Amino acid sequence: MTNHAATTNCFAPSRLALLQHGFNIVKLFSPEHGLDTTGADGHAMGNSTDPLTHLPVVSLYGDKLAPAPEDLIDIDVVLFDIPDIGSRFYTYLWTMTHVLEACAVYNLPFIVADRPNPVSGNLRLAEGPMLDEVHCSSFIGRWSIPVRHSCTMGELAKYFNATRNINCELEVIPCNYWQRDIYYTEWSHSFVPLSPAIPGFESALLYPGLCYLEATNCSEGRGTATPFRIAGAPWMQANETARLFNSMQAANANSVYARPIMYTPTEGKYVGQRCNGIMLHVTDPNAFLPVTIGWLLIRIIKELHPQHFQWATYPTHVNPSGKNHLDLLSGISGTPILFETALADFTDAVREHIELKDWFLRIQPHLMYI
Repeated sequence: MTNHAATTNCFAPSRLALLQHGFNIVKLFSPEHGLDTTGADGHAMGNSTDPLTHLPVVSLYGDKLAPAPEDLIDIDVVLFDIPDIGSRFYTYLWTMTHVLEACAVYNLPFIVADRPNPVSGNLRLAEGPMLDEVHCSSFIGRWSIPVRHSCTMGELAKYFNATRNINCELEVIPCNYWQRDIYYTEWSHSFVPLSPAIPGFESALLYPGLCYLEATNCSEGRGTATPFRIAGAPWMQANETARLFNSMQAANANSVYARPIMYTPTEGKYVGQRCNGIMLHVTDPNAFLPVTIGWLLIRIIKELHPQHFQWATYPTHVNPSGKNHLDLLSGISGTPILFETALADFTDAVREHIELKDWFLRIQPHLMYI
């Protein structure tokens, strides 16, 4: 189970490195965006053949989300090796859980080649809301964890295997030397894009907050060189939005700065139209809270543009109607009502949803790194 973002420390595809070292790989499973990580967001991917290794590729973001019995009958063990982004609504995590369950059903060992969380494993920076499984479970949030979980895939595999009583024969190969408080930029100078909309580290860092723009009629920067670092629309008052945002977020440790920009998306919302917007620059990752900041930004845009701002659907392969996208992202019902709170009271009003109470206690027995 892998994709082209899974590389060695010399940036060679890990699947090729395994073959060169004598491992008998017989097939590949791929997640959303396909094996080559270039598939459009939310678009179904078909089965294929890997041009690099000539192995068959079984898509788990097309006709099915989990391996079928015939996919597993001729193998001895499943290895999972996919870098993650550290956010609940990034789907690689949930593909992993489906494979974990399938391996348990068919008595196959499941091995996770763990990789560092690129936005750190600092649990003090984890943010909710926790997912309401009764009303908001989906493929962008299947089970109850925070939006920014501050864990690795291996830690979450261990957590789910135990707490969901999956009882798979699970092994996690740990990362060497990684510590929870370091970021991608501290161990590598070059970021391997994880999908078309996560081309760089700062997009990954901002994603847990700016992904909520998907549920609005504001552009989140798809179709530009800086997706999830910008927000805009033809009708946006860029200067005023930046000014108000900078003045209000100063209360949140002054960890990010907004500057006015103009851009023209080549795909997604407002394709071919000149957008006025802002670009966010994270000045202190160790104090930056993306969900808190992302929600504040949307509330400010709504405040300044009452005649233009709207909530929007977001159709994908796993949610064809695109309905309730904001609730599915947040993990709680009735999220739009929170954004009716007066702007002056908004940060305090939503804190009870975003701040976490017992996540550390729940995840602590399954943590692997200091």
